[in-house]
Amino acid sequence: MESEVYSSCSEDETHAVAAHFASRLEKGDIVTLSGDLGAGKTEFVRGICNYFDVEDIVSSPTFSIINVYTGRFRSGDAVRIVHVDLYRLKSKDELKTIGLEEWLALPDAIKLIEWPEKANGFLSQQHYHVEIRTLPGLEDRRKICISVVNAPCLGHVQK
Repeated sequence: MESEVYSSCSEDETHAVAAHFASRLEKGDIVTLSGDLGAGKTEFVRGICNYFDVEDIVSSPTFSIINVYTGRFRSGDAVRIVHVDLYRLKSKDELKTIGLEEWLALPDAIKLIEWPEKANGFLSQQHYHVEIRTLPGLEDRRKICISVVNAPCLGHVQK
């Protein structure tokens, strides 16, 4: 998969891009999301959760670190969605304390990881990466880049 680039001028457009992307996700997939504070990472997660008909309110797990939602594929099969926000974590020990390695290894869940640069080597699997950037001088416009990160230990994503 080559990088895909989208433009968004609103939360609704970000949700639409996320839903389009979510249609390819399967259990076991990992998606990392990067971008500045307020760029729209959690809005993108909301769009993914909307696609999977998550009934809970989807919020940033900045303080709880991990939120788990239950959704459904279009086939009706249930799927867990694990939303992790690493922003507040400072060390590899904290990553171990929250069980990041175990969460990432769940074969029956889709894992969404904000601030992946703080994962300190825990993301060794192949995964999707979503980068969201605010365009200079256009604070309401976002550039959304989606790619596959090939890691030495191939994971589930083989699209």
